Amino acid sequence: MQAIVFLLQKSFLSNHKRFLHNSRSLFNPVPISKFESDQSLDYSKYAKNVDVIRKRLGRPLTLSEKILYGHLDDASTADVVRGESYLKLRPDRVAMQDATAQMATLQFISSGLPRVAVPTTIHCDHLITAEVGAADDLATANDVNREVYDFLASAGNKYGMGFWKPGSGIIHQIVLENYAFPGLLMIGTDSHTPNGGGLGGLCVGVGGADAVDVMAGLPWELKCPKVIGVRLTGKLNGWTSPKDVILKVADILTVKGGTGAIVEYFGPGVDAISCTGMGTICNMGAEIGATTSVFPFNNRMKDYLMATNRSAIAEEAEKFKSALLSSDPDASYDEIIEIDLDTLEPHVNGPFTPDLAHPISKLGTNAKQNDYPLDIKVGLIGSCTNSSYEDMCRAASVARQALAKGVKAKSEFVVTPGSEQIRATIQRDNLTQVFEDIGGVVLANACGPCIGQWNRKDVQKGEKNTIVTSYNRNFTGRNDANPATHAFVTSPELTTALALAGDLSFNPLTDELTAADGSKFKLDPPNGDELPSKGFDPGMDTYQAPSNSGDVHVDPKSDRLQLLTPFKPWNGNDLEDMVVLIKARGKCTTDHISAAGPWLKFRGHLDNISNNYMITAINDENGEMNKVKNQVTGEYSPVPDTARFYKSKDIPWVVIGDENLGEGSSREHAALEPRHLGGRAVIVKSFARIHETNLKKQGILPLTFTNPADYSKVQPNDKVSLVGLKDLSAGKPVKCILKHSDGTTEELSLNHSLNESQIEWFHAGSALNRMKEMQN
Repeated sequence: MQAIVFLLQKSFLSNHKRFLHNSRSLFNPVPISKFESDQSLDYSKYAKNVDVIRKRLGRPLTLSEKILYGHLDDASTADVVRGESYLKLRPDRVAMQDATAQMATLQFISSGLPRVAVPTTIHCDHLITAEVGAADDLATANDVNREVYDFLASAGNKYGMGFWKPGSGIIHQIVLENYAFPGLLMIGTDSHTPNGGGLGGLCVGVGGADAVDVMAGLPWELKCPKVIGVRLTGKLNGWTSPKDVILKVADILTVKGGTGAIVEYFGPGVDAISCTGMGTICNMGAEIGATTSVFPFNNRMKDYLMATNRSAIAEEAEKFKSALLSSDPDASYDEIIEIDLDTLEPHVNGPFTPDLAHPISKLGTNAKQNDYPLDIKVGLIGSCTNSSYEDMCRAASVARQALAKGVKAKSEFVVTPGSEQIRATIQRDNLTQVFEDIGGVVLANACGPCIGQWNRKDVQKGEKNTIVTSYNRNFTGRNDANPATHAFVTSPELTTALALAGDLSFNPLTDELTAADGSKFKLDPPNGDELPSKGFDPGMDTYQAPSNSGDVHVDPKSDRLQLLTPFKPWNGNDLEDMVVLIKARGKCTTDHISAAGPWLKFRGHLDNISNNYMITAINDENGEMNKVKNQVTGEYSPVPDTARFYKSKDIPWVVIGDENLGEGSSREHAALEPRHLGGRAVIVKSFARIHETNLKKQGILPLTFTNPADYSKVQPNDKVSLVGLKDLSAGKPVKCILKHSDGTTEELSLNHSLNESQIEWFHAGSALNRMKEMQN
């Protein structure tokens, strides 16, 4: 890997010097955040790179291209072809949530470097279980997760990473409030990192291994994305909200339609959306597989920057609005979608997938036709997607109307503030009281039910039921581990209205509720302030600045944390006679591959968390979960147990998968676990972007059927051989030979997207191994 020479100490010191002095203006330096006063904006540097690329390409550039190419490691020599070339980029910062930060930090520690080379933060938001309410749940989390929090805090302190304590809020809300800025390039170890596009940055979700590269001073490698343009016209009105824009886009593009592309919003309708509303749209762009999403810098962003005490950044951005922070006139897109906000109808998407769209006028009919449970058990608002002040105000305006008529929610109602700042502000402005008065419970400032951290008790597992949320993701079992829960995603205000009615067929645009006195009334459209008139209340101070000192200790007896053992390098031979561990049927997300919920506590212990590998994937052989045939003993057993058996016998294995394998989270555990358990390749019809990259990083071959119909040729008891691997090269298909149980063989062609440096990861056994090779 040509760019990995950073690991020489001399190179690291050079990168560290750049970290300390990068972007200093000679006249009026503007810090990138109040926490990093020694790191200043340098739009002029980005703009110079953009000028170099524009001259080389000889064409106008989109906003996405300007930000991306502005961060090229070497703009003068970089190969820049959308959808084809690999870019070497220099991100401005790294952000990690606590579940993924554990493994990323363990990998960084193993690099032997003294501190991170770019601004990096850790956010404790994933490990807090929603059960009783904010105070009790946070106290429980601090007790149960003390070992992990202490590890992350001490590692942050030693290696120069800012640490946001439990209760601070959700990573993406914290980033928007404190770190995002127009023109930013950031990577984050969470799939909803694109939230920062609402403030005009390119914020990309990655696996922990990618984060380690950047933290260690490496250029970050990304396949040059295509650019999908979404042209907005008109203005949002009535019940329609920013959430409906992305719900409609998901309907159009589906869960994989944005793969390999950045979604860039433009047009006169952009100015009709608040900054946090733009964040909502970008956040949920992860559900269409997009690399990231972004909006051009405008006055709505400027207002938000000023409200969050970053007026100097807003003023600096104004100077580069045309040159860097908006697209060139006549810039070309690979695809354009047109959405008229004037006519856009409120949407409710689901169940089981975020791209199954129902305009509110058709929801009731569709629900009845498809036998969805009409009784809404729980309505949940908040999450990283929809917990802004504006979101809470609009939801509260609906709730107030019901209270005025003596009506409370018929469904359970749950509120998750996105940050400590939002919690403190909505409490000060009496919004919290409104939610509680309709029967709501306010949870801790954390992810909670959105990621499965929900100790739900109102239904039994397997009981068919409906919930409605303002979240982003509604895969099977996602929120409560119950595969029979029909989860629907929509806006906070529509969630509130549906919870008041308790009925999935209720349409607040046309239908009436019954007041306490028996009279009928119709809800008025929601309204709410974009930003608090009294300013934001910061709440409690939950940030720990690093001192670059102290020790980090991992107890070898811990069941939560485990130091890493390097994977073995490739032995130079073909992968012959691999058994099929599982042939997964249909949708197989990272939730299927490496479940969240109660398993989050093992995210820092590779061996323990590997016990959840593929436990909710559907086995094509029998249509069951977590029941596969051991090809040696003939017995059926859980997937992880079978994998461990093969590993104990030195039998390599392969996974066969369907379309868009690895859709969803950025969790690299979905790639670490199969490698740890002895897997060598994953062969599918198609991959989700982040998961494919994560597999490459861990030394697993991610391969796709040249002919997708060949998926049906692979039988559960086949032996699979990948031959000619000594000649593995970029763009060259891999030969696969299937040996069937009847003695016959078939030859298949498999494609891959490995470039030459990524092939070196496979040879070395992992990207981390390759980094160490370059150090010696």
